[in-house]
Amino acid sequence: MSKPFDIGINSLTEVNGVPVAPVCSPQVPARVDPYAKSFFIETFGCQMNVHDSEKVAGVLLERGYRPVETASDADFLLYNTCSIREKAAQKVFQRLNDFKFAAKANQKVIGVLGCVAQQEGEEIFERAPWVSLVCGSASYRNLPSLIEQVESGGRRVTGLDLDTDETFETEITRRDNPFRAYLTIIEGCDYSCAYCVVPHTRGPERSRASDSILAEVRRLTDAGYTEIQLLGQTVNSYRDPSPRKLNFVDLLRAVAAIDGIRRVRFTTSHPNDFTREIVEAIDATPVLCDHIHLPVQSGSTRILREMRRTYTREQYLEKIEWIHGARRPFSLTTDVIVGFPGETDEDFEETLSLLGAIQCDGVFAFKYSPRPNTPSLAMPDAIPEEEKSRRLAILQERQRQIQIARNEKLVAAEFEVLVDTHHSARGQWAGRTTSNRIVNFSTSRENLLGQYVQVRITRGGPNSLVGEEVH
Repeated sequence: MSKPFDIGINSLTEVNGVPVAPVCSPQVPARVDPYAKSFFIETFGCQMNVHDSEKVAGVLLERGYRPVETASDADFLLYNTCSIREKAAQKVFQRLNDFKFAAKANQKVIGVLGCVAQQEGEEIFERAPWVSLVCGSASYRNLPSLIEQVESGGRRVTGLDLDTDETFETEITRRDNPFRAYLTIIEGCDYSCAYCVVPHTRGPERSRASDSILAEVRRLTDAGYTEIQLLGQTVNSYRDPSPRKLNFVDLLRAVAAIDGIRRVRFTTSHPNDFTREIVEAIDATPVLCDHIHLPVQSGSTRILREMRRTYTREQYLEKIEWIHGARRPFSLTTDVIVGFPGETDEDFEETLSLLGAIQCDGVFAFKYSPRPNTPSLAMPDAIPEEEKSRRLAILQERQRQIQIARNEKLVAAEFEVLVDTHHSARGQWAGRTTSNRIVNFSTSRENLLGQYVQVRITRGGPNSLVGEEVH
């Protein structure tokens, strides 16, 4: 199997609760000129941003840049940003201050990419005049020409068009994970949730042609990849623009049928487009992973209506019943926002009771954060920060107890684990099951990275499982 090397991408945040740092050792191909200009990409956010950074790295490598392991060593420093929450956007501007003197002395070129770039636009140049490039994700295909302008001495180079005819693909993608490959199938969002900036930073929905997707999956299997994760802000809203007119379930089955693929994941689903057919397809197709991430955001129908989420508590619970009724035991995770404007104690209690009803294996809970250009900015009854913090702590502890109880029930069960990490300090290997559970296990064998291993669970904790290899 070919092993992509560490491309100088460092993630500040977690992806579904797990750090997204590369799992392979840094390897620089011989064709990279050690005297060429260097680059480093610091990534904030979700899988979509991580994959976007892989695309950007491919563009830079094609232009002869070489990756380095730290921001301080880079000639060209790029921040690929997330604006979903206010705190993430603030971190970007904090990071921009770290190297402003080097940039002013022409020792570094600094660029801002992604959602904050699209949201703030040229205002970034006003707040941080030492920045040379501001580029939204819709313009990544134009990066070669934008970089050429920067290399020619350009100081305020922008790529901020939302190209609604394109999904944001680049000619070359340099992948930093040798076992799991991300693949964007749909970009943007047509929903108008009251708190969300995605329609403003990513644009409207547009799907990638199925032939292009399937061709890339085949290239990935030829390169040795066995696990594919399909990505989109609303991945299950996929509608094939080609004459084949595949829907999301058709595409899942087509990807799963390709020789060499052992696991297919997808994220993130929107409840409005989550159908019984998706559950039936996963139930009938072992290659499709038995894990669903289905953000609910609130357990209160009143708050869901204020959020403009297009479904009720009862409709969400009906979809959960489809999942619980499957023959395969699915793992379910969700997102929750606490402290949305006007959320009462009763609304919050409804969210807590919903968590008890749906029995998730993971909840990504966040305090409501007001974002620019969103309807919720004008909503009355803002919840005090200390109350939001209190509610978040209660919810997280309630969910922690649910996860402990669920994981303890898995003791003595056996799972197939794709090994992606070695913890040398404690002599354990780690990986994920098809249900996306993290398993740490012991074995006498060596060099297990990238292998599928059968593991028996011996202990369950709140966030992971412990086991031993089955011989």
